[in-house]
Amino acid sequence: MTETPRDPILGEEIYPLQRHLGFRMLDWRPDFCRFELPLQPFLMNRYGIPHGGIHATLLDTAMGFAGCYTGDPDRPQLAMTLSLTVNFLGQAKGERLIAEARRTGGGARTFFAEGMVTDDAGAPVASGTGVFRYRSSTRKAKE
Repeated sequence: MTETPRDPILGEEIYPLQRHLGFRMLDWRPDFCRFELPLQPFLMNRYGIPHGGIHATLLDTAMGFAGCYTGDPDRPQLAMTLSLTVNFLGQAKGERLIAEARRTGGGARTFFAEGMVTDDAGAPVASGTGVFRYRSSTRKAKE
C-alpha cells in the first residue's frame, strides 16, 4: 500500500483533486495564499490553452485558503464557497499558472477574498472575487 503524499506547508494529505491536477501550495499566511500549477496537456481545452475551469479552481482554492489560516495545524479552519466570480484576462504563455489570493474582509461567519492568476512570466490570466462561509471543523455528523 502506498502512502498518500502530504503537503509540506499545509501538513495534510494532498486531496484527490489537488493530486490529479498537480497544483501545490507555495505560501500560506494570515490573509494570503499562493498556489502554482505546472501546465500539462490534459489541462488544455480544444484551443490548446488552459481550460477556464482550471483558472476557476485555482482562484477558488487560493481564495478559500487565504481566509482560513490559523497557524496551528491541530486547529484547522475550513470554509465553503458561497459565491465565485472569475474574469478571464488573457492567455497563459508560460509553463506554470500561479494563483495568489488575499482575504479582503469579513466577520465571524463569512469572509471576502480576491485573487489573481498569472503565468510564470507574470502576465495576468484571470482574476476573481469570492464570498466564503466558515465551517466548523469539530462538528460531528448526527447518528
